[in-house]
Amino acid sequence: MYCSTCVISLEGLEDSLPGIKRISASYHKQQMEVIYDEAQLSEAAIIAAAAQLGFHPVPVS
Repeated sequence: MYCSTCVISLEGLEDSLPGIKRISASYHKQQMEVIYDEAQLSEAAIIAAAAQLGFHPVPVS
């Protein structure tokens, strides 16, 4: 993430992907937390959507 607009872009995925309950992105921590319904959406789909925005997310446990 390069700026606060990046945070807004990533958090905007909440409205465009079915199954997402909450997205919280932090520019300072360079992290994004996604709460989602695994029955409706896969982790791979979230990563792909973020990649389409120009980000390269790496899942953490």
